[in-house]
Amino acid sequence: MSDNRAIGVFDSGLGGLCAVRAIHSLMPDEGVVYFGDTGRLPYGTRSNEKIVSFANGDIRFLMSRDVKIILAACGTVSSVALDRLSPCGVRVFGVVKPAVAAAVSSTATGRVGIIGTDATVMSRAFDIELAKYGIEAVSAACPLLVSLIENGFCATHPDIVTTVLRAYLSRFDDSGIDTLILGCTHFPIAEHLIRGIMPGMTLIDTTYEAVKQLKGVLTDNNMCGNAGKTEYFVSDSAIGFENKAAVFSAGEPIKAVQINIEDY
Repeated sequence: MSDNRAIGVFDSGLGGLCAVRAIHSLMPDEGVVYFGDTGRLPYGTRSNEKIVSFANGDIRFLMSRDVKIILAACGTVSSVALDRLSPCGVRVFGVVKPAVAAAVSSTATGRVGIIGTDATVMSRAFDIELAKYGIEAVSAACPLLVSLIENGFCATHPDIVTTVLRAYLSRFDDSGIDTLILGCTHFPIAEHLIRGIMPGMTLIDTTYEAVKQLKGVLTDNNMCGNAGKTEYFVSDSAIGFENKAAVFSAGEPIKAVQINIEDY
C-alpha cells in the first residue's frame, strides 16, 4: 500500500524550508505542501493564545490541500502550541521531541544547551522534555538571529552574525554542555558559524531530526508515496518570500502562491 497525498509543512515564515530540504533529501519521492505564514510573522514574540490560533488556521489550510500528515516546522509552535491544537484528522508532528531524543543520545555530560526564540525559551518545552531523561538544560534566547538569517547575513555579513552569536552563546561559557539544540528552524543556516564559535560541540538540527521521525512513521504505516511535487503558499507577498527563499533552499528556485489565511 502507499499514500500519494502530500506531506504538509508549516512555519511562521521561511525557516520551515529547512524541513522541506530535509524531506527532499530523505524522502525525494514525497510530495510536499508548504505554508509560510509570512503575513503574521514572527510567532516567537506572540502570546501563546495567538500562536495556537495561528497554528490552527495554518493546519486548516493544509488540510484543505488534502495532506496525509503535518509537520509543524516551527520551534515556537512545537514548544507552546502542539498540545493545544484542535483535532484535524491527521497526525501533527513537532520538532521538540525528536530533537530531544537525539540530544539525549548524544550528550556525555548530561547537560544540553538550547537556543531559540523568546517564546520557545520561555516555554521551557525543551527543558521539560530533557528533564524526563535526567538531562539538565541550559537555554538562551536569540531574538535577533531570525531576521539576520532571513536577510541573508550569514552569507553576506558573517562577521555581524558571528558577533551576535558570540554574545548569545556566551550564556554557555563554563556551562558544561556538550550538545546544543538549534531550537528554531532558521538556525541550521547559521550552523557553520556556530561551529566556528563552539568547536567540538554536537549540534542538533531540529528539522532534520523531525523529518527522520516522520519518515519512520510513514514507512511503518505504509503511507509512503511518490507524488514528488512541492507546492509553496504564503500569507503575504509571494515575491518577497521567493527572493529570500534561496537562503534556505540551497539555491533551488521557489515559486509561491499568496493565499488569504484569514479564510481558514
